[in-house]
Amino acid sequence: MAGARHASGARLPRQTVAVLVRDGVLPMELGLVHQLLGTARSPSGDLLYDVRTCAPRPGRIRTDADFPIYAEHGLDVVAAADTVMVPASHESDEELEPGGLSPELVSALALREGRRVASICTGAFVLAAAGLLNGRRATTHWLSADRFARRFPEVTVDADVLYVDENEVLTSAGEAAGIDLCLHLIRSDHGAAIAAEVARRTVVPPHREGGQSQYIQRPLADPQLTSTGAARSWAMTRLADPLTLADLAAVESMSVRTFSRRFREETGLTPMQWLTQRRVDRARELLESTDHTIDRIATESGFGTAASLRQHFAAGVGVAPGVYRGAFRGSAR
Repeated sequence: MAGARHASGARLPRQTVAVLVRDGVLPMELGLVHQLLGTARSPSGDLLYDVRTCAPRPGRIRTDADFPIYAEHGLDVVAAADTVMVPASHESDEELEPGGLSPELVSALALREGRRVASICTGAFVLAAAGLLNGRRATTHWLSADRFARRFPEVTVDADVLYVDENEVLTSAGEAAGIDLCLHLIRSDHGAAIAAEVARRTVVPPHREGGQSQYIQRPLADPQLTSTGAARSWAMTRLADPLTLADLAAVESMSVRTFSRRFREETGLTPMQWLTQRRVDRARELLESTDHTIDRIATESGFGTAASLRQHFAAGVGVAPGVYRGAFRGSAR
C-alpha cells in the first residue's frame, strides 16, 4: 500500500489501524480515532494511516446512543493490523474477567513483532481479559479503576494519569484522554510537527503529557479565558529565556503561592512541569525542522546547555535528541 515519505525521502508504508467496536460502543471514542489518525497526513499530503472499523462479527453494531453503526470488517482485519484501538463499551467492559473473551478475539488481539494494541477508557478491560496487560502498568477511567484493579490483580493500575505507554500496549483514561493517546501515537510515529498539525485542525491541545492527572479541577480552556492563561501565552513567546516561577506569577499580578495553586487547578501540572513540557515540544520541532546543532537547540528551547536538553528530552520523550532527529530527519547529529 502506498504511504507517505520520510524526511529522508524514503516512502513510508501506510499503517493499518483496526478499531475494534462491540455492542454498546461509545461513538465519540470511535469517531476520535478516525478524526485524528484517519486525517493525519505527511508534508506531501499522503495519508499516514488506513483506519478500518472492525467487529467480532461484521454488520450492525449497537452504540450507547440512539443510533447504530455498521462495521464492514471482522477479526481477520484486526489480526493483520499494525495498530489495534479498542474503544469503550460500558455495557460489557466492566463485566469482563480474565479469560472472558472468545479464543478468536484473543487470537486477533495477540501481540507480534511490529504491532501495538491500545485502549480508550474501559476498553482496557478487553486488553486485560486478553492477558495483554499482565505484569504491565495500565490506566482506565478513574471511575472504573477500583473495579479494574480487583478484577485484574496482575495489572498495575494507575488511575491518576491520562495514558500509559508500555511500548506495544497502551491504555488511556476517559474519552478526552483518547485524543491525547492518538496524538501521542502520531507524534511517536511521525514527529511533533505532524501531530501538532492534526491537533490544530481538530482544535485540541497539541500535547498533554501522559502522566498528567485525570483530576483537573477546572477544564482546560482557551488561554485568554483562564486566570493563568496570560502567563502561559506570555511564556510561549519567551521559551528561550530563563523564566522563573516568580516571573510567571508577576504576569498575572498574583503571589507565587496563589498562581501555583490556580495553575495546577487549570492544567493539572505545576508551572515548571508545564514549562519543561513546552520546551521539550520546542526542541522536538527544531530537531525535526532545522539542522541546528544540539547546543543551539538547547539555547533556543530554553534549556541552556546541551546536557540539560539531553536530560529533559530523554525523560520526556524516551530517547536522546540525536536519536530522535535520526528517526524523523534520517540523519542523527
